[in-house]
Amino acid sequence: MSTKKILVVLTSHSDLGDTGHKTGFWVEEFAAPYYAFIDAGAEVAVATPKGGQAPIDPNSEAPDAQTGATTRFYEDQAAQDIIANTHLLSDMKQDDYDAIFYPGGHGPLWDLTDNTDSIALIESFLQANKPISSVCHAPSAFLNIKDANGEYFIKGKTVTGFTNSEEAAVQLTDVVPFLLEDEMKKRGADYKNTADWTAFAVQDGLMITGQNPASSELVAEKLLAKLNK
Repeated sequence: MSTKKILVVLTSHSDLGDTGHKTGFWVEEFAAPYYAFIDAGAEVAVATPKGGQAPIDPNSEAPDAQTGATTRFYEDQAAQDIIANTHLLSDMKQDDYDAIFYPGGHGPLWDLTDNTDSIALIESFLQANKPISSVCHAPSAFLNIKDANGEYFIKGKTVTGFTNSEEAAVQLTDVVPFLLEDEMKKRGADYKNTADWTAFAVQDGLMITGQNPASSELVAEKLLAKLNK
């Protein structure tokens, strides 16, 4: 079996609305899948809209947000170097990869939802019959992708993502540019979820989505299984 190549796309956005606080990507949502991928023998490349250092959400570095994967990441200089020197998203080509994965954190709501490079890249993966995956807030990157008929790709498809109640629990309902659950439903998606903060991921054809940080490893497992079929 040839080595699988997975492109991970992180946010470049670091300002949490007008709050004066910082956001970015959620460490665990990168770390757990990253190690699942490389431990399975896959090659991983990481890109962001701006290239260079990807911003880490400070809240994801809090003690209660840590897991075995985040501990491994903080002790892994090579992985931290990858985050410090991400590729430019506009340079990435679907031909070079077997799958694409978007970790969450609040950042993607701002810079990956309407990003034309990201949308075109995801659409090219789908046209090539390659899987797309995301977790938590990052399914926002799938909101505006279209199918061959110009319809929203998620219309009629089973998806999940960060719930309205989870957003309320972190007290950011009035800070975020939109509520992911609402926007998925507006586009006609069959939105599913489980209890807040519980691991949950769904797959519909080529698309895999996870609900929250606890779901990141589940998304990675589903993606690897899809690649190994």
